[in-house]
Amino acid sequence: MDFLNDIYNFIINLVNSSSFYGPLLACLLIVLESILPILPLFVFIGIVFIAYGYVFGFLVSYILTIVGCILAFILVRKVFNNYFTIKIRKYAKFDKLMSKIDKMQLSTLALIMAVPFTPAFMVNICAALSKMQFRKYFMALLIGKVSLVFFWGFIATSLLESLKNPKILLVICLMLLLSYGCSKLVTKKIDIE
Repeated sequence: MDFLNDIYNFIINLVNSSSFYGPLLACLLIVLESILPILPLFVFIGIVFIAYGYVFGFLVSYILTIVGCILAFILVRKVFNNYFTIKIRKYAKFDKLMSKIDKMQLSTLALIMAVPFTPAFMVNICAALSKMQFRKYFMALLIGKVSLVFFWGFIATSLLESLKNPKILLVICLMLLLSYGCSKLVTKKIDIE
């Protein structure tokens, strides 16, 4: 138990001692995560939540997540759209997927964006390659990312707290399993693979 407390104290001291630069780097990485899917979003949101508190940390993470998604959307739509379309257009499944995305309702798109295990990178690419209006995409982002950012912020800070109280780890595992199950249910219900 002392070992877990030592890890907890080390992480808290690291965030606090890095003053401005640690959280600033986490903020930059939140934006980059929407473009580079290999980065763990929940870690960066957790750092921002720990550094700035729940309210300001939420606002910063929420705004930066939206900025990152918009950058990915614009980058794909304006720069890589022709490249992707030429390379992928020959696949019938691609056309079927684009047709579904074009017809997708705002509430469905917001729900997809709200589920924590939905790959935001793929949602951004598919939305950008489709004929979806930017306004619809933006509104879905504003709605869907609220719960996603809150979820990952809660999970990250609770995971850190679980180093002091292992019972919290059980709650986190249950929440993650429930979220994963919801993401599979949403994927199956909307018929997107």
